[in-house]
Amino acid sequence: MLDRLSPQAPDALLALIRLHAADPREDKIDLGVGVYRTETGATPVFAAIKAAEQVLVDTQDSKSYLGPEGDMGFVNALMPYIFGADPTMGGRISGMQTPGGTGAVRLALALALKAGVKRVHMGVPSWPNHAQILADLGMELAPFDHANPDGTANLDAVLAAIKGAGSDEAVLLHACCHNPTGIDYTAEQWAAIAAAFAASGTFPIIDSAYQGLGHGMEEDAAGMRAVLAAVPEAFIAYSCDKNFGQYRDRVGAFYVMAKEQGALDTAFSNANALARAGWSMPPDHGGAAVRIILRDPDMTAQWLAELDDMRARMRGVRDALAKAGTAGRIDLTPLAHQNGLFSMLPVTKDEVAQLREEHGIYMAASGRINIAGLTPGNLPQFIAALAAVAA
Repeated sequence: MLDRLSPQAPDALLALIRLHAADPREDKIDLGVGVYRTETGATPVFAAIKAAEQVLVDTQDSKSYLGPEGDMGFVNALMPYIFGADPTMGGRISGMQTPGGTGAVRLALALALKAGVKRVHMGVPSWPNHAQILADLGMELAPFDHANPDGTANLDAVLAAIKGAGSDEAVLLHACCHNPTGIDYTAEQWAAIAAAFAASGTFPIIDSAYQGLGHGMEEDAAGMRAVLAAVPEAFIAYSCDKNFGQYRDRVGAFYVMAKEQGALDTAFSNANALARAGWSMPPDHGGAAVRIILRDPDMTAQWLAELDDMRARMRGVRDALAKAGTAGRIDLTPLAHQNGLFSMLPVTKDEVAQLREEHGIYMAASGRINIAGLTPGNLPQFIAALAAVAA
């Protein structure tokens, strides 16, 4: 039976991790892996998470199953940060826990498929797993260009996708800190996007994986909230992996906004069935830690301060890159106006290989770089190498 299987291409990012690990050069730079790093290159556990985990050690009295919906205390505690002052929109929004943001996206798309959505419009380039999940579900991807050549968002393209989508189609958008470009919609552009959704009736699916890493928790949710205020229904996939530093604990949530309570109940009867068949029960530990933090004002303040520090460090790297102006033919100034962990550089695959082989700089073949991989110590080295390769 196994001889019927065809070999799959190895994951490019995992291959890049192995290459970097095997490189003996002490001045090598890893810009590939999508995790936050401090100025010393560490990816630490948040102090707030450590404190919450100690509470779990001291008080948790069972590891019994929670059910396919997971820890609803965690799900509900997140909602004011995601949706604002009226987090349920008058009883129209509810959610469930998922294994990371990936699980939330998978559940959102699987439920959309079950509801009759067959085609999903999405700005490209995008997070590679978006396309992989769509393909695995047998859904059609309808791509549009997310970015303009000058490093700004292509508003015309997303508006055309929203206005042109059919009744069995949806549009998937990043809420903030776009992966991989770092190019977000402005407040004015979000207003136009919300108006287009309202006028067309197109179904929105919003992936929020980096709230707090762009301009702040409120600012990074504002565009998504504008869309939700304008439409009767939407799906939202949420990740705590980045903004709580819980990458390996796989902490996510899936939310549905429905027209009324009956439709919400029906949606979650289906979502629970999909979750039960997919992963049965979500992992509890990371979500429980988030719940404890968000229920304790002192821990919440500690977490938000740590998030502020992360955001400020990445903003400092972006400003330093922009201050350099150009590196060879590469204009670095747009990076100052982009957000989050990632940006894309207009380099060729051969130039990416040259950066790796000659300068020990590891980045995705697409030109995506992890901003947090740069520090005051290695920034001059990176800019000089980029200038030499992209002369």
